[in-house]
Amino acid sequence: MKNIWKQTKYLRERIRLDRKTFLLYSVLRILVILTAVRCFFTRNYEGFALCLLSLILFLLPSFFEEKLKLEIPPLFEGIIYLFIYAAEILGEVNHYYTAIPGWDTMLHTLNGFLCAAIGFSLVDILNRKSHNLNLSPLYLSIVAFCFSMTIGVIWEFIEFTFDQFFYLDMQKDFIVRTIGSVTLDPTHSQIPVRVSNITRTIIETAGGKTYTIKGGYLDIGIIDTMKDLIVNFVGAVAFSIIGYFSVKYRDRKNGVINLAEGLRVRTLSDEDLLKQREEIDKRLAESKEERSNVKNSLRRGIDRQDR
Repeated sequence: MKNIWKQTKYLRERIRLDRKTFLLYSVLRILVILTAVRCFFTRNYEGFALCLLSLILFLLPSFFEEKLKLEIPPLFEGIIYLFIYAAEILGEVNHYYTAIPGWDTMLHTLNGFLCAAIGFSLVDILNRKSHNLNLSPLYLSIVAFCFSMTIGVIWEFIEFTFDQFFYLDMQKDFIVRTIGSVTLDPTHSQIPVRVSNITRTIIETAGGKTYTIKGGYLDIGIIDTMKDLIVNFVGAVAFSIIGYFSVKYRDRKNGVINLAEGLRVRTLSDEDLLKQREEIDKRLAESKEERSNVKNSLRRGIDRQDR
């Protein structure tokens, strides 16, 4: 437990290397802790667990930077923190997914954009460090797009699996007024029977319970899945285009190039990594000394009162 706490402090100090990123991290961390306290006292233990998960996820960028010798740009790291907070705390705990139309769509679009940035950065790192590879900007963009879409599809697999086994409705339902189904074809000739202007659907269970769905037919998951994949596609295409021009015109500085550079993960040299570790160790030592001074001051105050 002591080692986990020590590692957590180290990762926090690593985030502190960039002041603006650490400020954003600190604000979001406080908001998550306050939400966790609220969930605990309202007995929303699932929300409390999501808050703890969010605090862990906040440390993952710093963890991967340390273990993989990477440098995640402050802009990219800040977007990751905001994405985690928007998805887990606002989306799940505060129910923004159902309360605010388009919240899920926005996050899936951003997810496609970020995953394309990650895929692009990983391949670009290999391309720069290898003497045998000289990949074209178009190839890098295609790989980034495919990487993002693969992540999006895998996530939909996860949602489908949880819905099938635990009935969590992660693939949100939609009400539709018109359907076409070959199941309703009495001739079994695979001719789709179109049913239009559906006003309500009645569900009866074997136990005698009846559920009425007003407004139409309940679509279970397929529309949500396809919508998520479409907006993921949009986000992936957007960054792939940006990444293409950022490599093709790397020497020309403009808004698009600067945005791509701000989202591109880089490798750290051993010298840079050593400097970062020395800076972090120095801050940890100073923090430890400050806490020791505070404790000694408190002890001296208590001793004076006893006398």
